[in-house]
Amino acid sequence: MARIVMKFGGTSMAGMERIRNVAARVKHVVDQGHEVAVVVSAMAGETDRLVGFCKEASPLYDPAEYDVVVASGEQVTSGLLAMTLKAMGVDARSWLGWQMPIRTIEAHAKARISTIETDALIAAIQAGQVAVIPGFQGMMADGRVSTLGRGGSDTSAVAVAAAVKADRCDIYTDVDGVYTTDPRIVARARKLDLVTYEEMLELASVGAKVLQTRSVGLAMKEGVVVQVLSSFDDPTQDDLPGTLIVSDAELEAKLKDSKMERQLITGIAHDKNEAKIIVTRVPDRPGAVAGIFTPLADAAINVDMIIQNDSKDNEETDVTFTVPRADLARSVDILEANKGEIGFRRIITDTEVAKISVVGVGMRSHAGVAATMFKTLADRGINIEAISTSEIKVSVLIDEDETELAVRVLHTAYGLDAPAA
Repeated sequence: MARIVMKFGGTSMAGMERIRNVAARVKHVVDQGHEVAVVVSAMAGETDRLVGFCKEASPLYDPAEYDVVVASGEQVTSGLLAMTLKAMGVDARSWLGWQMPIRTIEAHAKARISTIETDALIAAIQAGQVAVIPGFQGMMADGRVSTLGRGGSDTSAVAVAAAVKADRCDIYTDVDGVYTTDPRIVARARKLDLVTYEEMLELASVGAKVLQTRSVGLAMKEGVVVQVLSSFDDPTQDDLPGTLIVSDAELEAKLKDSKMERQLITGIAHDKNEAKIIVTRVPDRPGAVAGIFTPLADAAINVDMIIQNDSKDNEETDVTFTVPRADLARSVDILEANKGEIGFRRIITDTEVAKISVVGVGMRSHAGVAATMFKTLADRGINIEAISTSEIKVSVLIDEDETELAVRVLHTAYGLDAPAA
């Protein structure tokens, strides 16, 4: 008998037919004698609908009230799944974020989990009751509901798995594992049997939609075994061919056992959720750049790529950076409010951009990865607007219209295409 946390995304919960399919899958695991907790997302499209209402109410909405609105989506699906399980003869109940409670800190709409009080939850699970938990939500110190940011249900699931000391956290999505890139763009994308925490962390951070970045980081920190599976496979099939997220040492051991070499590049990711901001004619003096990014950091706005142009006259320079598209309006508002202190001339914005990234632990020991990327894009006439790198990742900013072409040509250039059938 194992203790398993099962997480189901929005497409898995999109309507009663799919919720019944999820319930059948959960019942199958319970019938095998396992202790089960389930974390659910809102129905597909529901959070976007609720966010749209918030924006309609106020373009610069109060994040605390935003949380009240968008947290309702997961409350609906958790209650419906618990009802459906009971109708199938499975003892189940829903546990809302404030009932456990899942305590969170920092900013509304981007809260972080600090602690989960699990005594009552574990007692219920040990008694054979399935706990159905709404993902994405928690409770701030003042008792108000909070949300963890888009995709936060993955983080909820991993956090619950760590808190209840689960043997495994199974993440069910609309794909049957982690692929070398989005199979909807590249038909010859390959499913990966194993991915390291570090590679998955980079892939998630640069646009891979399978897992949220924070969930991977938390799994790596807490040593939670994560498996990515499809919620649309046969719910009674036990040996599901998903993707395991493992440590670097575990991957090396498995490759050694199978006498395989590690691949140079693991995957190509893309992200259209980017907005470019150019702050022009910034005084070229110490502290000027800090004046731009400090107020953005104070507002919990994540800044990604940063470029500071050389100053020809040593007096003024332009600073270019990217932020999540949803944070563009707030970013501009904050910068304008600090214009007198920063001393810039004007702000130029562009939402028609996309970030393309190549990721792989193998690039630590191989030169030329970036050069291959730049040459491949240049050969197809794709202009690079910004570049950022890490030890196992190279990312570029390009025109949004060229996203799919860039992904396809890079996937081929790095030898990731599956053999032709």
